[in-house]
Amino acid sequence: MKKFITNNSLSIAFVLLFMASLCAQIYFGKIEYNKERTEAKETTVGYVYYLSSGHFIETTFENWESEFLQMTLFVVFTIFLKQRGSSESKDFDNNADVDRKPSTLRRNAPWPVKSGGFILALYKHSLTMGLALLFFISFILHFYGSLKQENETLAQKHEKLETISGFISSSKFWFESFQNWQSEFLSVFAIIILSVFLRQIGSPQSKPVDASNYKTGE
Repeated sequence: MKKFITNNSLSIAFVLLFMASLCAQIYFGKIEYNKERTEAKETTVGYVYYLSSGHFIETTFENWESEFLQMTLFVVFTIFLKQRGSSESKDFDNNADVDRKPSTLRRNAPWPVKSGGFILALYKHSLTMGLALLFFISFILHFYGSLKQENETLAQKHEKLETISGFISSSKFWFESFQNWQSEFLSVFAIIILSVFLRQIGSPQSKPVDASNYKTGE
């Protein structure tokens, strides 16, 4: 067990932080949701109902959507775009290990590399495809939750409900998306630029403390 925790401590730490944050979101989200229902003279709800509500689905997946979009674009753009001096960029002058041709002779090569052909062709882009798939799933669930929440609000006001085609072009839905997207793009820009001039000893996201500002890559 100790060895497992040591080998997976980084992912375990973030999974625990994710679970704690999600539980806190659910707790406070239900309180806020019930406040809104009380103001609309509706009955309050429990956790089971809340977890299937548009309020929870919308607020959860609009954030996940922006995170996976940011990571997808970051992975793709760093293939061919560079930033002089950034630890997040490939070097301008040297060939990067990530560009080397996959070899079946390499020790402990993953099975898709040994399989070759179509499987290898997919595997070479599997990180981008996985992140893009998570983005699209989150995007769809964000849309579903936002539409459900909007129609619940309209129903309380006895107004005409939104349709799928009408809501996909609404300013409300795209405002929810872009307010999250812009923050993610800013955070990526920040780590790219700050890693040129600033350091954190011990972190692989930083260059060595004594490295030149012009040194590119880890």
